[in-house]
Amino acid sequence: MESPSASNPSDALLGRDLLSSADLSATETQELLILAAELKAGRRSIDLGGKVLGLIFSKASTRTRVSFTVAMARLGGQTLDLNPSVTQVGRGEPIADTARVLSRYCDALAIRTFAQAELAEYAHWSSIPVINALTDLEHPCQALADYLTLAERFATADDGRLDLDRLQGLTLAYVGDGNNVAHSLMLCGALLGVNVRIGCPVGFEPNAAVLEQSRRLAAARGSEVAVLHAPVAAVRGAHALYTDVWASMGQEEEKAERQRAFAGWCLNEELVAEADPSAIVLHCLPAYRGLEISAGVIEGSASRVFDQAENRLHAQQALLAALLGG
Repeated sequence: MESPSASNPSDALLGRDLLSSADLSATETQELLILAAELKAGRRSIDLGGKVLGLIFSKASTRTRVSFTVAMARLGGQTLDLNPSVTQVGRGEPIADTARVLSRYCDALAIRTFAQAELAEYAHWSSIPVINALTDLEHPCQALADYLTLAERFATADDGRLDLDRLQGLTLAYVGDGNNVAHSLMLCGALLGVNVRIGCPVGFEPNAAVLEQSRRLAAARGSEVAVLHAPVAAVRGAHALYTDVWASMGQEEEKAERQRAFAGWCLNEELVAEADPSAIVLHCLPAYRGLEISAGVIEGSASRVFDQAENRLHAQQALLAALLGG
């Protein structure tokens, strides 16, 4: 597929929801990454003309909350923090009522919650775009930033612009729990033609339906999605090594049990040595050094973890501009 032009983000995204990485086509995913890179480099300037983004976050957040807020500010818009603890959202008002009222005040909603079904209900009742800012099933905004970071390393042309055809055939190895981040990495990677390997202990595999969906998308792009149960096999020859916490939000009571199950799965120097010599290391943060990743790896020369965190801002700027008509 020829990489799309940076000057013409798809008008088809205007007014749409982003509930899953699979809500985007391969072309739309490429367009967003190219626009994000252009915004980051200062080659594009977009003004949303005072539009308002509402944040409804039922889960704690640092990077997602701050990056969305700064992204809207840079686009000339503003953000309202609709914390459930200080609004009627947290007192049992029906989502159908909340969504319809907020649609008359705001231009888009970014929602961070537990159940994907709750997010889908907001989208059903809202007349404005609804963005998945993380659920237990997916984290599509994180995946956009992740693949922007991969593209900066492996798909940058001589003129400094992205040539996303260069991503095809690369391999991203995710080592850890088959969680929401893993799901969006599989789906987004499949759309971009990236091979995705999920390395996890038995019993911690990704959702079967998401795995099957990602494999169908990958087949159309000539790549593959694999699940492996040995860490060395998962990372061998990979161009990006990725990990996440072993116990996600809402799984705190399982923390000790999960640490025992994931013994031997730390992304450490020995695993990095099995990857491609040019490989980069990614982590969506927060990170627990000495558990899912070693201190030496996260602070090492292969680490792009903090570039990756910054790219949340640029990817979300591109997304907001596309959905809101900038």
